[in-house]
Amino acid sequence: MRDVVDALEKWWTGGASVARATVVSTFCSAPRPPGASMLVGPGGEAVGSVSGACVEAAVHELGRQVLADGRPILQRYGVSADDAFAVGLTCGGILDVFVEEVSPQSYSEFGWIAEAIRDELPVAVATVVSGPAERLGRRLVVGEFGVEGGTGSDRLDTAVGDDARGLLASGRNATVSYGTDGRCGGEDLTVFVESFAPPPRMIVFGAIDFAAAVAQLSGFLGYRVTVCDARPVFATADRFPGAKEVVVDWPHRYLAREAEAGRVDGRTVLAVLTHDPKFDVPLLDVALRLPDVAYIGAMGSRRTHADRIERLKENGLTDAEIGRMSSPIGLDLGARTPEEAAVSIAAEVIALKWGGTARRLAERHGPLHAPRR
Repeated sequence: MRDVVDALEKWWTGGASVARATVVSTFCSAPRPPGASMLVGPGGEAVGSVSGACVEAAVHELGRQVLADGRPILQRYGVSADDAFAVGLTCGGILDVFVEEVSPQSYSEFGWIAEAIRDELPVAVATVVSGPAERLGRRLVVGEFGVEGGTGSDRLDTAVGDDARGLLASGRNATVSYGTDGRCGGEDLTVFVESFAPPPRMIVFGAIDFAAAVAQLSGFLGYRVTVCDARPVFATADRFPGAKEVVVDWPHRYLAREAEAGRVDGRTVLAVLTHDPKFDVPLLDVALRLPDVAYIGAMGSRRTHADRIERLKENGLTDAEIGRMSSPIGLDLGARTPEEAAVSIAAEVIALKWGGTARRLAERHGPLHAPRR
């Protein structure tokens, strides 16, 4: 919903009814992940996307239907055997889309949600997307303000609230099924939990030109970027417009303080670009001992890397701890410029996040052909 929240809030605040279509589950090579949304406005306007244009027209019609009758609906889209280009997904994937009406009357909790998203506060929305008709579309909103709404069952609210908090902690969207085991009063239903965790952090150490490029690209990818360097003449906001904040401090002291304050977690990316032993060895000594971060990468040549490993071992770090470090940082793209190096680093972070192979999708071997000049 992040991509459409501004438009949705504008309509909601004005008292209009809008249909919101949300991808709640995907299979195979579906083009958009769970949580992707498209709005059908009161005048038929389309905002956002659920499939990258594969089934947008069909979902748009479904949205108009929901606006007309007010009844939420869960619809599955896949490859159509008769005419894949008419309604089906030409990519071969399958996705489930839940369409519901959003208005001040039907979705009174939306104000809390929009405010939390805008202020980067954690909030999870659990919506019943399949099950008994009287429960369909009911939702539980869990955030720092407490709990709003309900599914119609205290027992189910307790179970859904616990699951929503767990998914929110990891920043994941997921469907959760509740069966006849007593967790939901003997009813079979499915709940889609949409997590709006604060943006994951990327902390870039080293106020160099490569850091400026990494900060710019990482902000585009949705990270809240901090640049840290001990040298005030280089660590200035003007030099790093892509960063949310620029901190002047010794990197190892700053990281230790942030970790102690609970501002470093399993989604945090650490990019060590100082490639200077007096900065990066104390910093990596702290970083590699942290129990849970998403990625630790360090810039430097292979010779620098070998020297760095020896220094870290002298500090008492184990092979397993050192093995958490990606060094030299990034994928081998043949990058030359700071911008190309930033793409290399971002590509490695993305591949590790989603389990990608980092191979060419075309599965052709050998170097890329150079473009004709």
